[in-house]
Amino acid sequence: MIHVQNLVKWYGPTRAVNDISFDVPQGQIVGFLGPNGAGKSTTLRMLTGYLPPTSGLATIAGFDSLKESDKARRQIGYLPESTPLYLEMRVEEFLHFRGKLMDMSRPDRVKAIDYVSDRCGLSQIRSRVIGQLSKGNRQRVGIAQALLHDPQVLILDEPTSGLDPVQIGAVRQLIGELKGKHTILLSSHILPEIEKTADRVIIIAAGEIKADGSPAELRQKVGQGASVLVQVKASSEAVNKAFSGVEGVESVDVQTQGDWTKAIIKPTPAPGSPAPASGSPAPASGSRQGSPSASSALGVHDDELRERLGQTILTNGWALREMRNETASLEQFFIQITADQSQVTSEAVA
Repeated sequence: MIHVQNLVKWYGPTRAVNDISFDVPQGQIVGFLGPNGAGKSTTLRMLTGYLPPTSGLATIAGFDSLKESDKARRQIGYLPESTPLYLEMRVEEFLHFRGKLMDMSRPDRVKAIDYVSDRCGLSQIRSRVIGQLSKGNRQRVGIAQALLHDPQVLILDEPTSGLDPVQIGAVRQLIGELKGKHTILLSSHILPEIEKTADRVIIIAAGEIKADGSPAELRQKVGQGASVLVQVKASSEAVNKAFSGVEGVESVDVQTQGDWTKAIIKPTPAPGSPAPASGSPAPASGSRQGSPSASSALGVHDDELRERLGQTILTNGWALREMRNETASLEQFFIQITADQSQVTSEAVA
């Protein structure tokens, strides 16, 4: 439904989008995630025809967004980051206005406005002036106008920006209800928002795609940073020596805390497991390999490793305060990517 191939955008000497490619199949919700300045909004503007790419190709439902801009735009419902609303208009008046811009007949507009008002929770406020609405309700109006002409594709740029937790939950629920009927590309810099909404996540930083896969696939990718944390009452030297000899342990990092020692044990990677998280892309969503749990990211099964560590503790007669898995998170991966982008930006300025 959405096809992007080698898309590039330069603003003078600055390359905002650097040769990115991806596809979004029909009915899928894809989260387009990245830090501020990563190139998200620029990419969306090229997809919607608001900006021409410097080079590359973007098609919507088979229509070239540049050469067949009018046809491509008719397939799109677009909600920009700053929702463009006429604050002096009433909700229903504004939706009629948007319908006219889409060449919808009055009967079609009336029917569509009834539908989107019900779907977006606007039925009770259709006669109210937009300028008097809360930000959450204005956002609902923005989504309603994007839905009005029943587009195949919805492109939503930061749809929950500036909303309170209750409003965010309502917008998230609405997006979930639209799944299947519409193909949705959802841009955000808030990881939990994307995780709870999207079937698939594309992470972009410094204008480049750094990872692409379902949330489960990306968790598996970063899960290679998983470790086991243990706190025992013993010397750090004894703990390091004993745990280093346990089968399935790759490394031990010990810290002395009074009479106690905290050890972070990194397991040996399992044969054939994916590489640790880095800037390279994850497997594409088309090559699903199930949805492994965080525990399967450990080189040996986490229960087996904990049993071996527990037996070592018993053998040495140490008092145990704590033993738990510590799994690298998508948030850590995202923070690393953000740090990488900041470094690239700093080097470019220098």
